[in-house]
Amino acid sequence: MLATRWRATSRPELAAWAAALLAYAVASGAIAWGAAAGWDPRSFRVYYLFGGLLTAPLLGLGSLLLYGWRRIVGPVLVYVGLAVGIAISVPVEGTFGADIPAAQDHLELFPARLVAIVANTAGTVAVLAVAIATIRRRPLGNALVVAGVVVAALGTALSGLGTAKTAIFVAIAAVLLYGGFTASTPRSH
Repeated sequence: MLATRWRATSRPELAAWAAALLAYAVASGAIAWGAAAGWDPRSFRVYYLFGGLLTAPLLGLGSLLLYGWRRIVGPVLVYVGLAVGIAISVPVEGTFGADIPAAQDHLELFPARLVAIVANTAGTVAVLAVAIATIRRRPLGNALVVAGVVVAALGTALSGLGTAKTAIFVAIAAVLLYGGFTASTPRSH
C-alpha cells in the first residue's frame, strides 16, 4: 500500500517507509528461516543486514524526508551500500544455536556492530523527533509510529526470550508502524 501511494504521489518519504517495512519483513523472514532450518551464517547475514543495519535508518530517512530534509538521501544511499558491504564481507564467527543469534556472539564490534549501533540510534532518533515535532498534525499516525518503534526496540531488547516470543514483538511492531505510516492526516473543515 505504501509503495502504491508512493507511485501515485511521488512522495519520497513513502518510498523510504515502504523500503523500511520491506527490510523489516525480510528480517522477519530470516528469523523464520533460522527457526525452521537452523541458524547459520547465511540466515544470520540476511537477518543482520535487513534488521540490524537497514530498518531503523530507512524509517529515519522517511521521517526526515517528511520533515523536508531532502539532502539526507545521498548520505543514506551511501550508508545502504556500506551496510550491504558490511553484511557480505565481515567474518561471522562462532556456532549458532536454535535462538535468534546475538550479534556480539558472532560479529566483532568494529565495523559491523558499531555501524549498526550508530545507524539504529540515528534512525530511531529521527523517527521519534519528527513524530513528536509533527504530532499535532497527525496525532493518531504519529502515536502509532512511536508505539511501533518502542515495541520493536523492546522486542530487540528481549530477543533472548526465544524466537516465538520475539515474533510476537515483530508482528505487533510491524502492524503499529504500518498503521502509523498509512494513517490519514485529519482534514480541516
